[in-house]
Amino acid sequence: MKRWLAFAPLIVLAALAVLFAGYALKRDPRVQPQALVGKPMPALALPDLDSGRDVPLRQAGDGPILVNFFASWCAPCEVEHPQLMALKAQGVSVVGIAYKDAPANTQAFLTRLGDPFTAKLIDRDGRAGLEFGVTGVPETYLVGPDGVILAKHTGPLTPDAAEDLLRKAN
Repeated sequence: MKRWLAFAPLIVLAALAVLFAGYALKRDPRVQPQALVGKPMPALALPDLDSGRDVPLRQAGDGPILVNFFASWCAPCEVEHPQLMALKAQGVSVVGIAYKDAPANTQAFLTRLGDPFTAKLIDRDGRAGLEFGVTGVPETYLVGPDGVILAKHTGPLTPDAAEDLLRKAN
């Protein structure tokens, strides 16, 4: 009987491994939550990076806008940054929300790589990210002129992904 007690932790570990393997095999990693697509953008006011004043997110840009959650500590955000600069050059309005980042680090990041944003807002505690359903940075949302979220892209924006998002604005 004592011999079985010695194997109990191994049996429990094996059972957990089977449980997790079963879940992982049935889960599609390409599925991305799109919970807010088709719904109004959350009514939030976030501090502006430069002035510190609260800016209602709905007033951060006119017409269709892209809302980009990014952070200075995020390597994929640095990868997508040239695409954001290209969007700015095309006249696309991009609102940047610094997600769980220190304002000084965000400012240094934008000074080093360039500022592609029409508005730079701070989400220090991640509250806005929670409201939007951010699963990780970078994430970009296309918001229509009426404030409804039209599409979401998870991960670094590529030229094709940006074109696809902008196509959904029409």
